[in-house]
Amino acid sequence: MRVVRYRKDGHTGYGALVGTQVHDLGDTLPADGDRRPGPRVAALDEVELLAPCDPRVIVCAGSNYAGQLAEKGRPWPTQPSLFLKAPNAVVGPGAPVIHPTGLRRLEYEGELAVVIGRTASQVAAADFADHVLGYTCADDITADDWRADGQWTRAKSADTFCPLGPWIETDVPDPGALRLRTLVNGRTVQDASTADMIFDVGRLLAHVTRWITLRPGDVLLTGSPGGVGRLVPGDTVEIRIEGVGALNHPVEMSTAP
Repeated sequence: MRVVRYRKDGHTGYGALVGTQVHDLGDTLPADGDRRPGPRVAALDEVELLAPCDPRVIVCAGSNYAGQLAEKGRPWPTQPSLFLKAPNAVVGPGAPVIHPTGLRRLEYEGELAVVIGRTASQVAAADFADHVLGYTCADDITADDWRADGQWTRAKSADTFCPLGPWIETDVPDPGALRLRTLVNGRTVQDASTADMIFDVGRLLAHVTRWITLRPGDVLLTGSPGGVGRLVPGDTVEIRIEGVGALNHPVEMSTAP
């Protein structure tokens, strides 16, 4: 099932996408995965798609693709490298990423995002699927200049720095064998398989939930492959993940001084 979060006529709700039609799933995320689609709401092009979930916690894995480490000449990690993005960074498909005034380098990072469906604490790697609602596309936007802060909070968590969407795909038999591509202005800049992850979804979820309890709607970003690059105002980004969907967003310059 494809789960969307939408706005129509001032109402925000969750829906199941059946073909090109949105069917009602209620006002809360169908975290247990058992909720049946209700009446038709509207055609997909008649609603505003929002980020498909509203996470309380966004945990991210850095340096998790072998190709990216080879590109940068870095050694393989012995355990996942984790950081957080703040929930204020989340925006939905089509919403602009805002390029901060005075920033020299803004970067795209196309990623597979895991959406939690059942409270996850002390999860065994082999049992990860029991706690996952589904998967969506993400762009882990980074203000590269701001890494000089000594930690990544500002660099990763500014408003609009976490586009998610377009929906949650619940039927992904193997998240470790998906083609992931990032296109900027129609040109492919990242092209890899999630099989290139150093720590797969199960191992990441097991590692994270040793210390951090994740609840339905929370998000785990799984890292970005090689080819990370610069964005400038006027660019259009598309993240395509096989069997999941395609997330699009423009880049706009901030109007703030």
